[in-house]
Amino acid sequence: MTPGSNLPLSAVRVAVDVTAPVRLDVSGLLLAADGKVRSDDDFVFYNQPAGPGVTHSAAAGGGDTITVDTAAVPDGIEKIVVTASLDTPGATFAGTEPTGTVRNADDGSVLASFTPPQLGTETALVVVEIYRRAGAWKVRAVGQGYANGLAGIATDFGVSVEEPAAPAAAPQAPPAPPAAAPAPAAPAAPTGQWGPPTGAPAPVAPPAPAAPAAAPGKINLDKGRVSLQKNQTVSLVKGGRPLLSSVRMGLGWEPAFHSKSIDLDASVIAYGPDRKKVDNCFFGKLMILGGAIQHSGDNLTGEGAGDDEAITVHLGGLPPEVTGLVFVVNSFSGQKFSDVAKAYCRLLDAQSGEELVRFDLTHSEPRTGVMMAKLIRQFSGEWEMTALGEYVDARTVRGMVKPAGQAL
Repeated sequence: MTPGSNLPLSAVRVAVDVTAPVRLDVSGLLLAADGKVRSDDDFVFYNQPAGPGVTHSAAAGGGDTITVDTAAVPDGIEKIVVTASLDTPGATFAGTEPTGTVRNADDGSVLASFTPPQLGTETALVVVEIYRRAGAWKVRAVGQGYANGLAGIATDFGVSVEEPAAPAAAPQAPPAPPAAAPAPAAPAAPTGQWGPPTGAPAPVAPPAPAAPAAAPGKINLDKGRVSLQKNQTVSLVKGGRPLLSSVRMGLGWEPAFHSKSIDLDASVIAYGPDRKKVDNCFFGKLMILGGAIQHSGDNLTGEGAGDDEAITVHLGGLPPEVTGLVFVVNSFSGQKFSDVAKAYCRLLDAQSGEELVRFDLTHSEPRTGVMMAKLIRQFSGEWEMTALGEYVDARTVRGMVKPAGQAL
């Protein structure tokens, strides 16, 4: 297909695969006749993978898939736009050719494909749209680019994005070491924090918003140990070189309020670029991926100072198909995290024991699992660590596989 062209759909259920040589975040927005979403339930992405007649999933060959069951789309919805944004902050589509492939979702046969041409400074784009016309469903190739990321697309279609305080309001920021870690930039990909729709969308101009210019760049390890808050990210780079040696993720906790001992289990789940599980390492499987990841063993009480359990990762020894690691903690016995105090995770240099990054949980919830942190391999080869602190109801690492994959 070429930009602006359209075709009738010969299948009731269609799947739109969006793939690229770089990691993308793919979303689907259900739009009413006014070209806006009705509520944030009409925004479908990896943290909200199901909407009325529309679902998000990882594509079999990499990338993401938006599946549209046209028979289940509500009458008030006129079109579903499929969007893609770059996962790496500050990156553009210059030199990258994402491809949207429209398939029959039931038999897999290809109905159409489209590669937007001549992309440059865009950081997000509408790839294709599935729309109604005279009682029938059609697909149109779009390729419209946005210079301000997925937030620009979301705003254009009536979604209000909740963002951190503007960088210019530095004096109002929460207390922090002066001129230390920069405030996190506004998210370039969906995080599940979309607010309800607003009335008029803000106009989107390709060259405009200069907000990112105030951000001094990624936090790295050049200034020594980094203390993260929830959803903050640090690049594991020191002196301009990515850290590819062995690191150890130490996880610790204490029983709350001098209560009885608590048995928690720390694990790590390894994922491929399609957010599919490659393997997991826990107390019942102390070594995976040829020894690239090793577990210290089970701690049954949580008593005592220091790390309760540790997981060593030989970053340089991880196979190329592993692009993401999520570190989780579970309570197999069913005790809740509201019975836990001082839970934390910290990343150390496995050789020297130097603490590189630390994240302390500052709140607890009466649930049985928590995603502590994730490590993501960038296309440049470096790794980034992001603090998560997200609670779920799961007593074993098996129950964490799906929510942890969605958190990547």
